[in-house]
Amino acid sequence: MFPILETKRLVLRELAEGDALDLLKCFSNPDVLRYYGQPPLTNTDQVKQIIRNFSKNFDEKRGIKWGIELKGKDGIIGTIGFQEWFHEHKRAELSYALFPNYWGNGYATEAVRKVIYYGFNELDLSRIGAIVFIENKASNKLLTNIGFKKEGILRNYMYQNDVSFDTN
Repeated sequence: MFPILETKRLVLRELAEGDALDLLKCFSNPDVLRYYGQPPLTNTDQVKQIIRNFSKNFDEKRGIKWGIELKGKDGIIGTIGFQEWFHEHKRAELSYALFPNYWGNGYATEAVRKVIYYGFNELDLSRIGAIVFIENKASNKLLTNIGFKKEGILRNYMYQNDVSFDTN
């Protein structure tokens, strides 16, 4: 059963095909994708397939992706989850994205804290990592503020718009 997580202001829940339009708006937005390392999504059929892939990854215990919703409001304001989830090594990689009009309100910090707690306490992870573009000052600051440690720089690790970027 897919876990629903709650914080003071947020509900983290399974993504559904009904979220496709919201996800398309988010992941076709150049501001959101500036440091995400993926090309923009272009249509809802593409997004629906991605949602099905998230569901399959969860069923196969390879990843988990939540939609982030404000309590009492319909529709998502972003996504968060674990990818590269390796049971045998008790580790996973965190990723998240919020719609720009929700930036700067502490929602990402709230969601990240909840997902990290869940990962360590319910999924029995011993290591949670994140790959972040060096230029993404907001995410680097968020993760540092909640206890992540910078372990090094991965040179030319991610590409965005055919340009390579170093990551922390």
